[in-house]
Amino acid sequence: MADESVEAAERRRRLRWLTLAEILGVSALVISALTLWNNYSERRQGEEARSAESRSASAKARTLVLRARVEKDGDRLALEPTGEQVIQGQTIAFPKALGVDPVDSTDPRIDARWFEDGLKAARKAAGETEKPRGDARLPVAITTRFTVDGEVAEDVTLYDIGYGTSSSFLGGTSIKLRGLSLIGRSPAEMAGARLDALWKARHKGSR
Repeated sequence: MADESVEAAERRRRLRWLTLAEILGVSALVISALTLWNNYSERRQGEEARSAESRSASAKARTLVLRARVEKDGDRLALEPTGEQVIQGQTIAFPKALGVDPVDSTDPRIDARWFEDGLKAARKAAGETEKPRGDARLPVAITTRFTVDGEVAEDVTLYDIGYGTSSSFLGGTSIKLRGLSLIGRSPAEMAGARLDALWKARHKGSR
């Protein structure tokens, strides 16, 4: 009986050791699995972050914003992108009230002579004086074709041309360009209607 008790106790000890070994083995597997998952999760998050940064950089590169430099004593605005885009050509469209056709150009610029007569006539038709008080604003739609990262893109954006007038020695007035400010982007098919709405809102006497 004593021998049987010793043998039973020995079997119980072996079972306890076996159970402990199994527990340690399972724990090691769980830890290993968690480590692998953590590494995978970190890699995936890193890849997603890099992908998001790449998409953001690409979107930023395709977002064109123009700035203007006054030239020829206000007779011209030279245009250039604020980013690394390369302008291939532009189309400048004006409100219908001016009676001026859109102007195509491969040299990014706005010349006062393109719309000067039409602007003065439109202001007169709206019951306004030729000489505005302070700087006035003329909304235009600028369609720009440009390249970025070797790809061709197109941007349609509404801008305000800031302008004033200057008396000439012949007694008339001439339009002097002051600068360019961003209004907002627009689908190409809606740009003309938005220009006309802006003009009418600012010139209440317009028809």
